[in-house]
Amino acid sequence: MEKIMNHPETIVNDMIDAMVLAHPNSLRRIDNQMIIARKEQPKGKVCIISGGGSGHEPAHGGYVGKGMLDAAVLGEVFTSPTVEQIYTAIKELDNGAGVCLIVKNYTGDRLNFDMATELATAEGIKVEQVIVNDDVSLDDDEDTSGRRGIAGVIFVHKIAGAKAEQGASLQEVKEIAQKAVQSVRSIGFATSSCRIPAATEPNFTLEENEMELGIGIHGERGITRQKMGSAKSIAQQLVKAILDDMLLEKEAEIALMINGMGATTKMELYLLYKEVSELLTDRDINICQSFVGEYMTSLEMGGASVTILKLDEELKALLNATSEAASFIVR
Repeated sequence: MEKIMNHPETIVNDMIDAMVLAHPNSLRRIDNQMIIARKEQPKGKVCIISGGGSGHEPAHGGYVGKGMLDAAVLGEVFTSPTVEQIYTAIKELDNGAGVCLIVKNYTGDRLNFDMATELATAEGIKVEQVIVNDDVSLDDDEDTSGRRGIAGVIFVHKIAGAKAEQGASLQEVKEIAQKAVQSVRSIGFATSSCRIPAATEPNFTLEENEMELGIGIHGERGITRQKMGSAKSIAQQLVKAILDDMLLEKEAEIALMINGMGATTKMELYLLYKEVSELLTDRDINICQSFVGEYMTSLEMGGASVTILKLDEELKALLNATSEAASFIVR
């Protein structure tokens, strides 16, 4: 047994119990299902629900709390949550103001969140969805479900959650979440694979001194495999991929996130931040807020991702607003 666990089959359930035990004043579990929710749900507020497969911690349960998510619906490791789970979360959390679902663009997530939305809507619950597709390594016209949702979803959680906390309407929350989606781009790379708890083999393999650029958070294929480069050369590739896809004029203001995939040291992440920030500064792009750490991991995968969020005054204020989520505290 190479992982700290009791049984592979119960690892997600055990983790949820542990999270609620560690944060008893802010979190609760709904009906013994794999749903983590705020301990106290404000009345008359739009509810923000997200979720996805487990194995990406602190996403998504770590972002439940005042100022961010009202609930996270968790699937098994790298597996979408079920329709029943999502439907239960919607029914439990709705208090009349409506529910905004923030969904990463993966086929399983899209299908299950869509079906749960239909069920809830048929019962008269107001539900809106926002699809996050920040991964620039894929084109929308490729033979996939389109661009994947990766670490940029964290910024969407924060901005939508802050707007809802202000008492905004469901339509206003959806609009600001869509604005965040349109303003955020990400790309990642892997230096090593990971192994899901019940598996005996890693979900992909890399040769020594090899990296894969543009990989997904479940180990999906990237753009290319290549020899491992220096921090500077990796940063150059990542920044170019993002800036080729989004318009950032001189003096543009951004938030920059360097996200570790699970096995990359903070030392390496800060080195990558240095190289990325220098490239952006050389282009007269202003970094207003910086985030360096693990925000959306892939178990023990080696590597990192870079996320850039283009800011305006509204997005900047919402990103700075108070958050009491355990893994994204803003005072």
